Amino acid sequence: MKQRPLMAVVTLAAVLAVLVAAPAPQAQSPVTLKLQASWPAALTLYDNFKMWAEKVEKLSNGRLKIETLPAGAIVPAFEVLDATNKKVIDGHHSWAGYWQGKHPAGILFTGGPGAQGMDKIDQLGWLMHGGGLELYQTWYKDVLKYDVVPIPILPAGPQAFGWFKRPIKNLADFKGLKCRQTGIAAQVYTEMGMRVVNMPGGEIMPAAERGVIDCAEWVGGVEDLRFGFQTIWKYHYTPGMHETVTIGELVLNGDTWRKLSPDLQEIVKTAAMDTFVRWWTLWQKQNADAIEELQTKHKVQILKTPDDILIEFLKAWDRIAKRESEKDAFFKKVFDAQRQYASKVVPAKRFMFAPYAFAADYYWPVKK
Repeated sequence: MKQRPLMAVVTLAAVLAVLVAAPAPQAQSPVTLKLQASWPAALTLYDNFKMWAEKVEKLSNGRLKIETLPAGAIVPAFEVLDATNKKVIDGHHSWAGYWQGKHPAGILFTGGPGAQGMDKIDQLGWLMHGGGLELYQTWYKDVLKYDVVPIPILPAGPQAFGWFKRPIKNLADFKGLKCRQTGIAAQVYTEMGMRVVNMPGGEIMPAAERGVIDCAEWVGGVEDLRFGFQTIWKYHYTPGMHETVTIGELVLNGDTWRKLSPDLQEIVKTAAMDTFVRWWTLWQKQNADAIEELQTKHKVQILKTPDDILIEFLKAWDRIAKRESEKDAFFKKVFDAQRQYASKVVPAKRFMFAPYAFAADYYWPVKK
């Protein structure tokens, strides 16, 4: 009986020796993902990309790092989706409207021409609460057969009608011009009589300088100022109906996504929503400053797009959307789902909100 305390001490000493000898648990190495954008690093669209990457690293306490790369760093701007699917890169920062050639429903997840009367917050509402995001995921997985995960991140709209070398007073002035357009908007403008040229944003200026195009649409405001369009064209028209709403995408390779722990997945999504709002509010001020600079410093004439062009655009889009719905069941499913959501939200919002111009005209009447 007297030996038991001694045996207990020996046993405890042995356990402590094992614990001391055991290696200390190693801190998990940070995960680094490599993503590429479809735009040059000089644009505020790319700032959105970097803002998200910085937020992810901060929220994850350095456990998840994002290497952001501009257009062309690994693959051409319009090849980031295929590169993401094949895991050449872990993901991309782009716009689903660029994949129009793969399937026409892509433009609807960005908003689409006219966006059925919705604005950006309405479109985001459809994605988050109206089944839009589920359809977006289905589009990639079951229609395109791509193993990727899309997340809304970039509210880069409304966008301007574009830049021209001469005044555009009506639809007749518009016809026959060769203009940079992309996505479904190129198809609509072709139906309206414009000769369109599809190219990434980084190729617009060289094409304009060589005289390959007569006009161009990119985004408007600060984005266009940074590209330097004002050095070539002096007539800038707004608004446009092609992207009254447009929301860009963050897309991750499916295998890359599944390897992330649940908390890191949530951080990626939370950082995207945080970036959506923070970048959007900053962008509004940047656009206001850019419009002032374009007018005062660069003597650009910023003019209202003629109504007949805007109306004809919506009519042309309605015809195209009808044709696409008749040809493709999935396009119709997405279009109808978006329309059903808009049919509730837009009329209610018109009741709740005064027209923007009402108080704006009272405090800041348009200068003649």
